[in-house]
Amino acid sequence: MNTEKSPIIDLGAWLDQPAGSYILEWEQALLDRLTVDIFGFNAVQIGLPQIDALRANRMPNKWRTNNTLLVPTDKVSEGSDAAKIPPIVLCHDFCELPFDSHSIDLVVLPHILEFAGEPHQILREVERILIPEGRVIICGFNRASLWGARQAAGRLAKNYFLPKEGDFISVPRMKDWLKLLNMEVNHTDFGCYALPFSTEKWLKRSSLMEAAGSRWWPYLGATYTIQAIKRIKGMHLIGPALKHKRASRGNAVPVANRNKNHG
Repeated sequence: MNTEKSPIIDLGAWLDQPAGSYILEWEQALLDRLTVDIFGFNAVQIGLPQIDALRANRMPNKWRTNNTLLVPTDKVSEGSDAAKIPPIVLCHDFCELPFDSHSIDLVVLPHILEFAGEPHQILREVERILIPEGRVIICGFNRASLWGARQAAGRLAKNYFLPKEGDFISVPRMKDWLKLLNMEVNHTDFGCYALPFSTEKWLKRSSLMEAAGSRWWPYLGATYTIQAIKRIKGMHLIGPALKHKRASRGNAVPVANRNKNHG
C-alpha cells in the first residue's frame, strides 16, 4: 500500500477553493451524463476521490481507487468534509493497475495523467485492462484557455492559479497518445468558460460567459473531457446471425453444382 503524499493531494485541496468547486461541479454533471448509458459489468475510477465519476453509471461492479489514502479512516470525524468522500476500495500504484487484462468495461481518469510522473505508462495499463470496445474517459485542464494562460503567467511570477504540480496536456497531444494505443476518440467536451477569478463572487458574475463560450469559442474552456473506445485491429462486432432457409427454396442450387454444370 502506497501511503506517501502525492501531488494529487494538492489538487484535492485546490478543489475546495471557489475555482476548484466551480470546475468540480461542471465535471460532475458532465460525467453523470457521459457514464449513465455506458453498459457492462465492471467500471473503475482511478484517483481523485473528491469526485464521484461513476455515481450515475449502472454497472453492477464499480470501484474507486487511489494511490494514497487521503485521511486515515480512524481520524475521520462524522460530518467532516473527508467523511463526505466515498471510501476508496483500492490503494495502488497508478502505473500498475491491479486488474486482469481485458476485464474492465469502463475506466475514468479524472485529472490523473497531468499529475503523474509516467502518464504514458498509466494509459498503457488502462489499455491493457479494458475489454475490446471498452471505454476510457479522461478529464484534464485545457492549456489553450484563459485559465491555462493565467497559469502560464503565474509560473513566471511563482503565483500559481491552478495546482502548480500539474503538467497540463493539450487535447491534440492527448489524442495522439490515445491513437498510438488504438484508442479511438469518439467525443470531446470543453467547459468552464468563466474568467479565471479566485473568488466565488467574481466567478458567479462571469457565469454568463458559459453560454457565450460554448457557442463562440468552444475549444477554449478551462477543462476538457475526452471519451475514447479501445479498438482491436481486424475485429468487428456484429449482430445476431440471421438464419437463412436456403435449402427450402426450390430453385436453390449448390455452388459446386452450378460450377460443374456451367463449367
